[in-house]
Amino acid sequence: MPLRFTLRQLEYFVAVGEAGTITLAADRVNVSSPSISAAIAQLEQEFGLPLFVRQHAQGLSLTLAGRQMMVQAKTVLKEAEQLTDLAGDISGSVRGPLAIGCLVTFAQVLLPALRRGFEDEFLDVRTTQFELNQSEIFSYLRRADIDVALTYDLELPSDLKFVPLLQLPPFVIVNETHPLADLPEVSVEALGNHPMVLLDLPFSSDYFLSFFANSEVKPNIAERTRDMAVMRGLVANGFGYSIANVRPRNDQSPDGKQLKFIPLVGGTRSMRMGLLMSNDADRTNVVRAFVEHCKTRNAQDGLPGFGG
Repeated sequence: MPLRFTLRQLEYFVAVGEAGTITLAADRVNVSSPSISAAIAQLEQEFGLPLFVRQHAQGLSLTLAGRQMMVQAKTVLKEAEQLTDLAGDISGSVRGPLAIGCLVTFAQVLLPALRRGFEDEFLDVRTTQFELNQSEIFSYLRRADIDVALTYDLELPSDLKFVPLLQLPPFVIVNETHPLADLPEVSVEALGNHPMVLLDLPFSSDYFLSFFANSEVKPNIAERTRDMAVMRGLVANGFGYSIANVRPRNDQSPDGKQLKFIPLVGGTRSMRMGLLMSNDADRTNVVRAFVEHCKTRNAQDGLPGFGG
C-alpha cells in the first residue's frame, strides 16, 4: 500500500507535540500555522486516530495514541536523516542536518559564532542547537537527539567519546570592593568564610565544591543559581564570590558593573572543554567536518568567547 503521508507532515506533527501549540510549532519550523493544522488533520485522517486533544486555554496535548505515534515518527525522521548522511558519505560531500548540543554555561559566547562559521563554509548543512546541562547532554547523545556536544570533561561516561580542545583553569570571581579583589591569586584557604555564590548545575557544582574537600575550609554557600549571567550579577552586587572556568571577553556583569577574575591556585584541577559524541558519530562526513572546524578555529583564532 502506498504511503499517504509525508516526512514533512511527520516533522510538523513532532514539532506540535514538542511545542504544545500550533503557533509555537509554526515558528520553530518556519511555516504558517494553517500549513501545520492541515498536516495534522491529514495525518489524523490517514491514521484514523486522534493525535491531539484540543484545549483552547492550554493549547494541544498528545493523546495516548499520539504519544505512541510521536515516538515512532521521531524514529522515522531520524532514519530519513541517516539516508542523507549516507548519501553524503558515498559522494564525499558534507551535507544534511547537524544537531549540536552545548553546555548552557558557555553556549551564549561560543555556539552562535561557531555555527555561523561552519554554515558559511558548508552551505548544504542545516544546524540546530540545544543549550543543556551536563546530565542532559549525556541523555540527548544516547537518544541520538543531538549528534555532538561542546562541554567539559566532567564525569564523562565510558560509552561516549571526548575530543579535548581547551584547558580551562578555575577563577575566583569578585566585585571591585571585595576583600580579595586586589590579590594576584587566591587559594582555597583564603576564601575562608567569605560568602559564596554557587553555580548550581549538575556535575559543575560538584566540581567547584571538590576544591574544598582536602581543605579545612568549608564553603559558605550564601546563594545558588543555575544561570551564569545571574551568578555574575549576584557577585557584582556584593552577594559573594563565585568560581568559574569561563572568563568572558569583558569583565562586566550583565548590569554593567566591573568584575575581577583571580586565578584559583593550590591543588585545583583545570577542566578541559571539548567535543562529546557517541563512539561512532564521527564516521559521518558532517560530524567529522564539524570536529575539524572546531579544531581549526581553535588553532587559528581561538574559539569564540574564549580568546586566542
